[in-house]
Amino acid sequence: MLKDKVMSKSITIKKALPYIYIIAGIIGCIVAISLTYDKIQVLKNPAYNPSCNINPILSCGSVMKTSQANLLGVPNTLFGLIGFGMLSAFGLALLAGATFKKWLWQIINIGALAGFIFFVYLFFEGVFRIHAICPFCFVIWMITPPVLWYTTLYNIKENNFDLAFLKQKYRKWILSHHGDILFTWYLAVFLILIIKFWYYWKTLI
Repeated sequence: MLKDKVMSKSITIKKALPYIYIIAGIIGCIVAISLTYDKIQVLKNPAYNPSCNINPILSCGSVMKTSQANLLGVPNTLFGLIGFGMLSAFGLALLAGATFKKWLWQIINIGALAGFIFFVYLFFEGVFRIHAICPFCFVIWMITPPVLWYTTLYNIKENNFDLAFLKQKYRKWILSHHGDILFTWYLAVFLILIIKFWYYWKTLI
């Protein structure tokens, strides 16, 4: 019974993966284009007020003027356009029935992990050093974890990585509780944002 239940959830993950990639890719591209436009306007006119400047905490302008908004001298938004564009294309290919080699799935997983690590870095910098939340960046914070999480789950199911250390019972538990684990991650992120900026949120109540 447990085995059938796990297999059912594994099949659901496989079917959902193309849609996760396509939706996340499209949203990511829209966000990257919007931020790129605002970035260009700020470079042309430092007094420009980005559309995502909502209040002292929810503010893109204060974030995009920092050094953390660039990687090796290149705006982060350009990397976002490339990465999310490729993600959308990969999702469309899967939806069309394409199959890919094990090594390509490994590269996708490593790329998703790199994007997630970069997102965690920007989350930390924005929240604890810049002391602001870029609304568009917040959207990226929401769509990046599912991409990594479900890509990893798929690769665990398909044995695309040598995970001999991860016993079968743990694999089954992870596959059975994938939604709970993702929900816990989101809950932790929201709690951090609420606690860190409570001094401002409480003024809105």
